[in-house]
Amino acid sequence: MTTNQILIGVGLILVLAVGAQVVASRLRIPALIVLLPAGFIAGALTTDVNPERLLGPAFEPLVSLSVAVILYDAGLGLDLRKLRGHVRRVVIRLIVLGVLITWVIAASAAAPLLGMSRGAAVMLGIILVVSGPTVVGPLLRFVRPAERLQQVLIWEGSLIDPVGGILGALVFHAVISSTRRGPGSQLGQFAVSVAVGLAGGAIGTALLWVLLRKLRLGELLGTTAQLAAVIGVAAGCDVLREDTGLIAAIAMGLALANQRGFDLPARQPFFETLVQLIIGVLFISISATVTPQSLRHLVLPTLGLTAVLVFVARPLAAFAATLRTDLGTGERAFIGWMAPRGIVAAATASTFSAGLAAKGIGGAPRILPVTFLVIVVTVTLYGLTAAPVARRLHVTRPARTRPLLVGGDAWVIDLGRALRSAGLEVLMWAGLDQQREQIRQAGLELAPGELLAAATGRGARLEEITAVLLLTGEDDFNALASVLLTDSVEGRVYRLAPPLRSHGVVAPYTAGEILFGEGMTRGAFSGRYHHGARVVAQPAGGVLPAGHDLLFLVRADGQLAAVTQAGTPVREAGDTLVSLGPVPVAQPVDGPGRL
Repeated sequence: MTTNQILIGVGLILVLAVGAQVVASRLRIPALIVLLPAGFIAGALTTDVNPERLLGPAFEPLVSLSVAVILYDAGLGLDLRKLRGHVRRVVIRLIVLGVLITWVIAASAAAPLLGMSRGAAVMLGIILVVSGPTVVGPLLRFVRPAERLQQVLIWEGSLIDPVGGILGALVFHAVISSTRRGPGSQLGQFAVSVAVGLAGGAIGTALLWVLLRKLRLGELLGTTAQLAAVIGVAAGCDVLREDTGLIAAIAMGLALANQRGFDLPARQPFFETLVQLIIGVLFISISATVTPQSLRHLVLPTLGLTAVLVFVARPLAAFAATLRTDLGTGERAFIGWMAPRGIVAAATASTFSAGLAAKGIGGAPRILPVTFLVIVVTVTLYGLTAAPVARRLHVTRPARTRPLLVGGDAWVIDLGRALRSAGLEVLMWAGLDQQREQIRQAGLELAPGELLAAATGRGARLEEITAVLLLTGEDDFNALASVLLTDSVEGRVYRLAPPLRSHGVVAPYTAGEILFGEGMTRGAFSGRYHHGARVVAQPAGGVLPAGHDLLFLVRADGQLAAVTQAGTPVREAGDTLVSLGPVPVAQPVDGPGRL
């Protein structure tokens, strides 16, 4: 290819990768539904968008290293504290039993439906066992299932990719090998691969610990150091043993994310942007290698194979994994209806199909186009049906706002009780032991002590929390936390205004949503509370009592609308008013609480 063709090809891939994700975000659909057709159409219309021609032999190693970066990022989001009890049991069963069940059923169906040899069918079967965080994560963020259900599917999607990748490499070598190795030999080879991957993960974790903990690299260098370490370790492991870099990458992410007291600059905008770009480029590139000619006579048989995977293999795997656990019927059914295929399936198919075809394995050229079609169909099917199915099974999180109140002063506790009386599930956090005890005595749910540290230090998402109210007596803390927590919450982050515009070091100069109307600063609020005012909740049908300042509206559907310095929400029928004002005569003035 000429230099101009290479420039055009690389430019088109990047533009399509980003453009498809922009279109998907505007349509509010999973990005893969747009990425795969965009890459396929571009590959059919022009020869410039062809990564095999652009990169030659470097294409497959770059795909493997790119997937390693994606899995490292996925590992950073896995919290071992949430993998306990029946959740852990279900995840382990899905990785072990689910892989075996899906593999056997997929291989058994592929041979007659697609006219493949037994070797090619077995290879396709192991390729199709993987799912992946690149498809499961975005779908779950859109569906918002119950927390433990989300943990099961996220852990499965993150762990099954490296397991499937290594099994795929072993099956590939077994199929092309002239000697027939027994199951014991294959099991031993798998154990060796896992050991190499875990050893590489340990070395990479130690390296990053030194770079980030001892050398104390800043956010920018810390992020680039992570990228270099992951790629270097994954490349080294793959040189020693094929596809072991995937296990090393996710092991590094998992180990670093779960080290206590370790401030990991993991989810900086640069890293997040890079991962999103990698995902887009990979899907555009791999789908561009699938030609319309290769799909001829495969569409209907592949739809049949996909139906077997969706309606037979996945429900059986979910049944076996959730048997004799405390998961409800709806949760078990939803696990049985969530198994989209993603980037690792595409990458392994791209890698192994060409090698098998070169060895003359019957049906091997069909592996990549069939995998492409399975990915398109499953992502489209689950992407369009996951949300209504979850609602039908009653496994979604409540639509009501769940606020986190940060602060332990008496008036903050009073506000928490008022919001709870309006029907919200209130969670509170305070730094002082005395304040935490007062929150417990008030009957309010108390968040774990390390919650804020984990969220601000690692960018971890605050599960099920849809609004944060920063109400401590430290204005600079409120201001800085509002900046750090913005990307960790599904909803909005609010903070109190400082007593004076010049109060604090950073508070006067930090943007963010400021709670309550003009003049209702932290000092004004606490001062009025000290002189007998209380937080009260009442239906919106009546008039706001004299001397009361409106703080929040709790909508009939449980959504919280805050009064901010930017404006006051409009009242609607069925709202509950939460305000600060003189306590009714029938109520005592002292102590938090009034309803």
